[in-house]
Amino acid sequence: MAGMTLEQLKIFLAVAQNLHFTRAAEELYITQPAVSAAIHNLEQEYGVKLFHRIGRHIEIAEAGKLLQVEAQKILDQVSLTERGLRELNNLQRGELKLGSSLTIGNYWLPSKISEFKSQYPGIQIDCTLANAETICVGTAMGQFDLGLVEGDVKPALQNTLDYEIVASDRLQIVVGQKHPWFEWGEVDLSQLTQTPWVMRVRESGTQQRFEEALQNWGINLSELNVILVFTSGEMAKAAIENGVGATGISELMVKKEIQLGTLRAIRVIDNREGNGAMPTSGYAYAEIVRPFFKIKHRQRFQTALSKVFEQMLISSVLDSSHQHLSVI
Repeated sequence: MAGMTLEQLKIFLAVAQNLHFTRAAEELYITQPAVSAAIHNLEQEYGVKLFHRIGRHIEIAEAGKLLQVEAQKILDQVSLTERGLRELNNLQRGELKLGSSLTIGNYWLPSKISEFKSQYPGIQIDCTLANAETICVGTAMGQFDLGLVEGDVKPALQNTLDYEIVASDRLQIVVGQKHPWFEWGEVDLSQLTQTPWVMRVRESGTQQRFEEALQNWGINLSELNVILVFTSGEMAKAAIENGVGATGISELMVKKEIQLGTLRAIRVIDNREGNGAMPTSGYAYAEIVRPFFKIKHRQRFQTALSKVFEQMLISSVLDSSHQHLSVI
């Protein structure tokens, strides 16, 4: 038995994805007879039908469905192994694949990437931005070496992903100049239900954390008057700058607007009984602090590049902790 080759697996996957021999050949820049021969040899070698020929069309057979799953795993592992071998050059070249939720990717991560690139200029960094849920799923599927999210890792993925806190952020309730709260600067918890709200989609890490805070304050999301829901924090910020609603948003995203005075952060007075009120004012301010998580697959091969970048993130956490202790 000659056994299957990587080239045959690549050809098979192209046919399985296109369900067309000619399109697969064009995709791989080889001839159509070469594609047909590779599939024929696999079928002959193992005595199975990978595709059913129905007139001028083909459909993938049961054996083909099995091979499609396993072939993709094999080629993915080969790709990772090749990357690992290329990195045996003191990290002079290679590729790091990151996935990041939007707030982290737009406001926190760029400085970390710049720091890494200054040490390893030959490394290519491919960073994909999406909502937290998409990044978690992508990391579990092997699309990213590391993921960075501000939302929780869903229970269904916690056995697949390792996650660790690498930073933290505060969510602030902010309003624009047209909102009556802009002049007040603070409101009671009970007043949160008395204004229109601009929210993020449920898959957003920001939204997940904001809803958790509401629950902790004894407020059900259904009690709020939600007038707009956006996929990005930038859209939510723009809406409240020009309108009368309020939103819960990362302080990283509104730092400049607050300095310019186009937005104002509103402090929330937690005047519930038994809340550990501050003796100086009689009330405590309710805060929303959320962690930034670094996530990675528990079992997939981790490249040298990924390990070095991960260690840099962990070191930055330790440095921040030491600075905090020295200030105290």
